[in-house]
Parts: sequence; structure tokens; C-alpha cells
Amino acid sequence: MAGLFLEILTPSKLAYTGNVKSVSVPGTLGSFQILFNHAPIISTLDVGTIIVEVEDKSFKYFATSGGTIEVLNNKIRILTDALEAVEDIDLERAKNALDRAQNRLANKDSEKVNISRAEAALARASNRIKIVEKYSVMQ
Repeated sequence: MAGLFLEILTPSKLAYTGNVKSVSVPGTLGSFQILFNHAPIISTLDVGTIIVEVEDKSFKYFATSGGTIEVLNNKIRILTDALEAVEDIDLERAKNALDRAQNRLANKDSEKVNISRAEAALARASNRIKIVEKYSVMQ
């Protein structure tokens, strides 16, 4: 059976490659799913969860910090700055990152605090924690 082929690339590695049944991504205008024979699309991604349904009907869950997606002729290519599989997320580290970001935002009157950077760090850490809490029991 012909299917979808997925590549997920980060600046440092090819993070995932293989045939899949579907992929759900956090689009900047809302989440969407790609199935076989999806119309061609190029879109931006937000911080969130990428859910991959593999051909054996199992699922893989990834935390992403955003990026872009291209779908053309049943080939999906995702480019992202950062990607972590749910099983690779260090929950304690994510909680520490969340605390640091919250502290920076609480002290935003300080001239040394880059607010947009702290808000982005908060979103990434919250996302990683949410993914572990929601999907790690499913692995």
C-alpha cells in the first residue's frame, strides 16, 4: 500500500524518517492533520505537539518549538529548530526551565530581562511538561 513519507529535520540532525499513516501538527493558525493524498501545502508551525501515526498503528509524540511544514505528493517535510521525542524529555529539566522563565517574567522590570525570549522559554517548557504528562503513559 502506498502511503505517506515523513522527514523531520533539525539544524543538527535528521530527527525522524519513515512511512506513516498520518501526522498532526501545531499550525500557527491551529492544529491540522495530514493524511494520504493531502493537498500540497506549506505552513508554519507553532510550539506544540507533533503526533505521528506509524504504519503499524502505533503513535510517536514529539515536542516542537515551531518551524515549517511542506506537504507535496504524499511526502511530508518538517523543518524545526528543536524536536524532542516524549521519551527523551527530561521532566525535571523542563520544570527547572519553567521556573527560570517564570522568575524572569516576574522580574521583567529589570533591564537585563529579554521579555520575548523569556515568554518563548516559558511556552517551550510548558509544552514539554504537558507532553510528558499527557503522552508518556501511552508509550
